[in-house]
Parts: sequence; C-alpha cells; structure tokens
Amino acid sequence: MSDTAQARQGRIHYFILIAVIIAAGLSQGMLLPVLAIFLEEMGVSSSVNGLNAAALYAGSFAMTLVAERVLGWAGFKKLIVAGLVLVMLSLVAFPLFPSVALWFVLRVLVGIGDSALHYAAQLWVLMMSTPENRGRSISFYGMSYGIGFSLGPLGISLLRHGDAVPFLILAVLFLLVLLIVIFKLPDVKPERHSSAEAVIPGRYKRSYQLAWYALIPAFLYGYMEAGINSNFPIYGMRGGFSIEQISSLLPFIGIGGLILQLPLGIWSDRFGRKRVLMIAGILGGACFMLVPAAGTSYWSVLILLTLAGGLVGSFFSLGLAYAADILPKALLPAANVVASFHFNIGSIAGPNVGGLLIGTGWNAGMFITLGGLYILFACTSVFFKHKKSVQ
Repeated sequence: MSDTAQARQGRIHYFILIAVIIAAGLSQGMLLPVLAIFLEEMGVSSSVNGLNAAALYAGSFAMTLVAERVLGWAGFKKLIVAGLVLVMLSLVAFPLFPSVALWFVLRVLVGIGDSALHYAAQLWVLMMSTPENRGRSISFYGMSYGIGFSLGPLGISLLRHGDAVPFLILAVLFLLVLLIVIFKLPDVKPERHSSAEAVIPGRYKRSYQLAWYALIPAFLYGYMEAGINSNFPIYGMRGGFSIEQISSLLPFIGIGGLILQLPLGIWSDRFGRKRVLMIAGILGGACFMLVPAAGTSYWSVLILLTLAGGLVGSFFSLGLAYAADILPKALLPAANVVASFHFNIGSIAGPNVGGLLIGTGWNAGMFITLGGLYILFACTSVFFKHKKSVQ
C-alpha cells in the first residue's frame, strides 16, 4: 500500500473514532437530563435523583479499573464494539422497564459501555498525535464529544412524541456506528513498549508524581458535566424555567465548548497548557458563580452558561495533552487510566453534591461550589513545577 493510500486510510479510521465518540457524547448528554426530568415528575427527591444519575459514572469507574488490561487483551476494535453493543441494548431497555431501581442498573451498564468507548478511542487518538499538533488533535477529539453531548439534551424535545422515542432513535444511531466499526476499523492492539516501565506496579503512582496538576482537570470536567446535566433540570424547574427553556439552555454549555475548544488547543500549543488552564479556570469559575445572580433571566443564563462551558469545556482534553507533554510515552496508558478515574470520581460527585445542596433549599449552591472548584484549581498551579520532556 502506498504512503498516500495509508494516509487516506488513517484519516478514515480517525473519523470513525470521531463518530464513536460523538455517539458516546449523545448517550450521556441525553440520558442525564431526560431521566432527571422523569424522576422529578415521579416525585423522587433531588438527592435520590442525583444518586441515580451517578450510577452511570459508577459503571464507568468500574470499567476504568480494568480498562488498560482489557484493552491489551482484546484490542481497540473489540473493546469499542463491546461498548457500543452494551449501550445500545441498555437504551432499548430504558423505556421498556420504567423502574427507578432498574434504571440504576441500566445506567451502570451504560457507564461501562461508554467508558470502554472513551478509553479505547481517546488513547488511540492520543498515541497517534505528535507533540507539535497534540493540542489541536486532542481538542478536535474533545470537540467531537462536545458535539454529541450538546445535541443530547435536545432529546428532551422528542418526548412529546412519546417517552420511548429519544431512546429508540439513539439506539438506531448506535447500531449504524456499530456496523461501520465492524466493517471498517482494523483489529489492532496497543503497542507494547520494551521498557520495563510499561509493566512496573508503580506506574500509576509515577504518573501522579510527574503530572498530578495535569490530571486534576479530568475530575473538574466530570464534576461539571454530570452535575450540570443532572441537576440543572431540577434547578431550572424549581426556579421557574419551563422544560422547553431547560431543553434549549443545556446545549449552550456544550456549544460554548465547541466554539472555544480548538482556539484553546491552539493557544495551549503556543502559550503553554498550564497558563491556558489557569486563565480558563478562573474566568470559567467566575461565570458559573454568576449564574444564580441571573435569576430566571433566560438570556443572561444562556450567555453565562455559554461562556463558562466555552472556557472549561476543554479541560479534559487539555489536561490529557498537558500530561502527554510531561510524561514519557510508556506512561501514557497509565495516565489515561488515572484521567478516566478522576473523570468518573468527579462525575459521581457532581450530581450527588448538587442534589444535596438543592435538597437543602440552597439552589445557588450547586453553581457557587462548581465555580469555586475551578478557581481553587487555578490557584494550586503555584505548587506545580515540571521538567519538560521527562524521560
């Protein structure tokens, strides 16, 4: 095969991975608000609602613990196929069995499937990128997830055609992506490094020691993403917003991320990822803390959510790119597991902390706490120093 044909095939594989991650974003972006609305209408408390939402990330967390080993055994393609099948079957089951307890189990299964998709796709993309284009490459990956996650809440508007409609439409989309993956993606496994560092027990600890600051953004992104999409429907309904307004406001967090994802990636290549993360954390945190002051002003909340989402919507991808700058290549799979671990912990904490704060009657607390975490992260940057190109 000629170099031109190989390059063309590589681009095809890359865009198939992009389609996979868009589908994963759609599933999470739709399930969180749609099921939160169902549970709120069923009279379930905000704390139980948040706990049920966190089940998705409990499943994701469980998968993270074994993802590196499973990927090494099964390879990229088989892990992606298994994830797609698991999510697709769970989506079909949600409307068939309207039970709070069963939904908890189904969310765990979706979390396992989505985590498999995320881990395989993001590691594949990360290992294909070069230091020169890493910021742009991983930012485009993040944009793709953001597209799916932003479109997901629009499934709320499909509920008027029937409670099962958004779930069935998304399941059909997953089936199409599954067929493309089966017939077009190569069956490959991650490279095994000759270095003994690839198998030493302390590789996770070493990743923390070298790149702890670069791994925190994954926690913050998970906290923000799951917390907002699970709790904002409750926050909005109790604050006076209609379901239609909530449905139209939620996507603007992702839209803001889409607008600034690529510019932030390029600026991080030029000015340094640490500096970009610090500035984005302070400004994004401030925007979140101003949301309660906007009250029920639709346009004010829309602008603030768009700005905040734009500024912090790149945190997961920029954090990974920053970790890749710092760590030797042999530690990237371990760092990827740590980032996924942080993301899932944040995603479990977000809905639960927000739900508890809303349950106490302090609705504004979910946004003040969220914004404060981003500002605190920016302040801790003074404690982190690293040597470039650690080997």
